[in-house]
Amino acid sequence: MTDAAAYIEYSLLASYRERGFGLWMVSVKDTNAPLGICGFLKRDYLDAPDIGFAQLPQFEGFGYMLEACRSVMDYGVSPLNFPKVLALTTSDNVRSQRLLSKLGFSEIGTVQPSNKETPFLLFSNP
Repeated sequence: MTDAAAYIEYSLLASYRERGFGLWMVSVKDTNAPLGICGFLKRDYLDAPDIGFAQLPQFEGFGYMLEACRSVMDYGVSPLNFPKVLALTTSDNVRSQRLLSKLGFSEIGTVQPSNKETPFLLFSNP
């Protein structure tokens, strides 16, 4: 099994098997061109699922990720019934911070994962 296939099997697909959610590929509607990923994660050091997203630089600034995140958040409300969703980003990632604000998230502090040198900004909705 290749490294990529192992990662998909034991990380991405395992999340769906164990929790019923994970990350999805985001694509342009008209062309189906992949532009990034978006979905929910459950990290051991957080008390609620968090929304995660990443996109290829050439697709930034068109609103694709905002639309994808809104759809994912709707899915988190129903059928997943999440009472709260968290989000993480770095202090220098202003684009992600703006997107989270547009989604109704507020910064509530920082979190320091044991395997990272730099703390993340922690956001919550509501």
